[in-house]
Amino acid sequence: MNQAGWGRRQFSVGLGAAALAGAGLVRAQGEGRIVLGQSAAFTGPAAQLGVQFHQGAQLFFDQLNAQGGVGRRMVEIRTLDDGYEPDRCAENTRKLIAEDVFALFGYIGTPTSMAALPLFTKDKVPFFGPFTGAESLRQPFNRLIFHVRASYYDETALIVRQLTNLGLRKIAVFHQNDAYGKAGLDGVMRALTELKLTPVATATVERNSTDVKAAVEKLAPAAPDAVIQITAYASAAAFVRAARKAGYGGTFYNVSFVGTQALADALGKDGAGVVVSQVVPSPYQPSRPITREFLDAIKKGGDKVQPNYSSMEGYLAARIFAEGLRQAQASGKITRESFIAGTEALGSQVIAGFPVSFSATSHAASKFVEMSMLTGDGRVRT
Repeated sequence: MNQAGWGRRQFSVGLGAAALAGAGLVRAQGEGRIVLGQSAAFTGPAAQLGVQFHQGAQLFFDQLNAQGGVGRRMVEIRTLDDGYEPDRCAENTRKLIAEDVFALFGYIGTPTSMAALPLFTKDKVPFFGPFTGAESLRQPFNRLIFHVRASYYDETALIVRQLTNLGLRKIAVFHQNDAYGKAGLDGVMRALTELKLTPVATATVERNSTDVKAAVEKLAPAAPDAVIQITAYASAAAFVRAARKAGYGGTFYNVSFVGTQALADALGKDGAGVVVSQVVPSPYQPSRPITREFLDAIKKGGDKVQPNYSSMEGYLAARIFAEGLRQAQASGKITRESFIAGTEALGSQVIAGFPVSFSATSHAASKFVEMSMLTGDGRVRT
């Protein structure tokens, strides 16, 4: 299905949900449905991040609902497109909160999530599984926020460790000029400082832009051994191509938010050797239980879902969200408060082979990070 077709399908689901709810979704919460709100990029240069994450989450919830939901209550996601722009995300969040969605789910990106932060905090709406590893959403601790993925500190620490273990110590950083880019840069600086190193150069690109000319002109002459990229797939691909055209022969490392499959698709054969850190298990290796479950779900009813890291993360976020709902249901009644307490009560356990840990003082479920590499033929190797 093309992007336009996907958008029509998903937004029709949201419109249908709203119609069933009548004047407000809040009343539907007690009528057999648990409605989640997701503001994400479904159009623009970062669209595939929102599209793929949502497809994975929808895949899980569709099959959960086919089995009776949780306590006979169906789970629905209402989607609103923010184009990966904070102002649009804030407006979407206001709309979703006004309609009394049960929780906000699967927001895509740091600047957008930060725009939503004061809004959901004020109205005490749970914020689950954001597609960002920014420390600013983890500290100070906010009881409403639940993270499924490892942090950018975890990812950049592994990247720097791997580079320096290979003897590569001249490291440059190409980052987005916003909260996401700063979060990633902070992680790199933190990891380098522990080794008494500093970047040989840094350069920026604007959010939703592929104008990388100035960045290449600044970084290429510094001749770094490697460039760590903290940006989304369109600008990351543009930078790789432009840097290589300028004669740069080093390696490129990316954090998971780049969107691995989208980056592979954008680069094609030029992607060979580009490295991406990952915060969920490989969607291509069925030796892991969560991957087998994910691929089996696609076979059973998600034939339009592409197995990739972003859709896997959406599926995993939905899977863990449902565990929190089940805990809430077991307590007697599903409410926002019982969901928060129920998710905290999950404690430390392994869900389909993926270790998670929640408590009343920590909502960061995972520190799982591993490395992958693009092969140049659209595939990803771990």
